[in-house]
Amino acid sequence: MAALREMLGMDSGQLARTLRRLEREGLVTTTPDPADRRRRIVRLTGAGREVWQEMEARSDLKASELLTPLTPHQRRRLHDALETADLLVRAATVEFCEVPVDDPRARTAQRAYFAELHERMGYQDPGPEPATPGAVHLVACSDGQPVAHGELRPEPTIPDAGELKRLWVHRDWRGAGLGSRTLRRLETLARDSGYARLYLDTNSALAEAVSLYDHLGYRRVDRYNDNPDAELFFCKDLIGSRDSGPGADTTAALT
Repeated sequence: MAALREMLGMDSGQLARTLRRLEREGLVTTTPDPADRRRRIVRLTGAGREVWQEMEARSDLKASELLTPLTPHQRRRLHDALETADLLVRAATVEFCEVPVDDPRARTAQRAYFAELHERMGYQDPGPEPATPGAVHLVACSDGQPVAHGELRPEPTIPDAGELKRLWVHRDWRGAGLGSRTLRRLETLARDSGYARLYLDTNSALAEAVSLYDHLGYRRVDRYNDNPDAELFFCKDLIGSRDSGPGADTTAALT
């Protein structure tokens, strides 16, 4: 019932009243969850499935009536617009949380990140690594599943600087602004941690990432680490300091 309450946006009292009414009408049953007696499982009865199927049929008929006057081109535009609206609404409901490196959601997100790097660049997943002292993993979840991820860690060679690593957005969620939201939340965490600057590196093959960093005010700087797979290096001042760190005033793109 908790999952149903969250999906419908009802409070517990409203959901309980609704379910009692549906039970009286013979449309649903509620039974204790054998795995957790504090929870209850809601199931449609045979009559409930018939009503649900009738409502689905009515919905399909109404949709068909609305689409009939439209040209094929207008239908494609409507389809694309509805898909975009659905994505944006779902993106508005994601939950961000800080988790340790061994959290299953962080592991899932990082595996997906390295799988895409392997597909696009041949990069191999290095496998689980020990937690970096002071590192924070930020995960955005929808229905408990990770859809975006980023890591904030200290940059060991630059005083008062943090580094962003493994920024990732699920392919099905791109175009909904999750990349920007994840990056801005990481910046907030960095400020709260007392970092004056943020650094990151990337590869020119990841054009979307490069565009995002440029858009959000990261500037190109000289190489600051020995990552052999990185070609481009970025920095962003968080509290106005501009007089320390490698390449602080460099603006030209590096290749």
